[in-house]
Amino acid sequence: MAKKRRSRRRRSSGGMNILVLILLCLITAIVGLGLTGYFYLKEKYAGSAVAYSREQIRDLEEDSFEYKIVKTFYTEEQLRNIRDNTVSVDETASTPAAADGVEIPDLEIVPIHGSTYEGYMMLVHNSADISVAVNPYLGTGAAAPSLDEYVSMYHALAGINGGGFMDDGGHGNGSIPQGIVIHEGKLVYGNPNTYLGIVGITKDGKLFCANATGNECLEWGMEEAVTFGPVFINNYQVVYKPGTDNLGMLNPRTAIGQRSDGTFMLLVVDGRGPTSFGAFYEDIVQIFQDNDAVMAANLDGGNSSAMIYDGEYLNTPVSMYGSRNLPTVFLVKGDN
Repeated sequence: MAKKRRSRRRRSSGGMNILVLILLCLITAIVGLGLTGYFYLKEKYAGSAVAYSREQIRDLEEDSFEYKIVKTFYTEEQLRNIRDNTVSVDETASTPAAADGVEIPDLEIVPIHGSTYEGYMMLVHNSADISVAVNPYLGTGAAAPSLDEYVSMYHALAGINGGGFMDDGGHGNGSIPQGIVIHEGKLVYGNPNTYLGIVGITKDGKLFCANATGNECLEWGMEEAVTFGPVFINNYQVVYKPGTDNLGMLNPRTAIGQRSDGTFMLLVVDGRGPTSFGAFYEDIVQIFQDNDAVMAANLDGGNSSAMIYDGEYLNTPVSMYGSRNLPTVFLVKGDN
């Protein structure tokens, strides 16, 4: 009888061990699933694909379980900016704004973002600091300089890419501009009678954005002009009509605008990347409206979008080689 009792105790001890093992496996599985779910949600809503995360957050219901999880990744202000799709300013990275009685800096750099894009707006308060540089080899077939080469050639502080150019198969070298180019008050390229989207600067430093011919631009006293579009804002009025072209999808963007006080707004938005899908034309229009633009227009975007400040690219050009060869660029005067 004693042997039988020892046998039962062995079986009972073995059963307990199995139960403990099963319990530990269940706990491990539950913890593992919980951690997997947490890190999945963190990557989805606060991961490396920043633009994708912001787009997903905007679609969440505020009383949903996932939104409650998302609130652990962001501050209330950050969530509000993402869901409202408002321009976000990183004050620690931008040029400090002036306080009362302090002189305003000539140039400010403001990082911005929306639900699908990240970029920079360069505010140039002295309109006399803005100029247009043109390919010195225009008409020869030789490759135009890149943005960093223009900046170096003219000892500029900053710059962005300008007008369009012939780019068959993505192999254009900037030697053949799109439309017309006016430089130092003279037509240096193109047919003066063709009606085109013009982005120009007058002799008194006013931005001009409208459809016109080269001859009309010269008659109106245009000092510099490049060709691209669409025009977004003319005399405070939004003139861009959605759906009028086939280039309105998410893309890297370069654009230019001006406020009533003469401040030029140079805007570059990254695209086609994990942290920035790009912007719609409507996004760019809204950014300029939020910044009280009198005039604003689109410049060449896509692979051409580039912004340099103090010798460094601020944005991430899509082109793996940095800035492309460009027929025209907008430069910001440096100290030299």
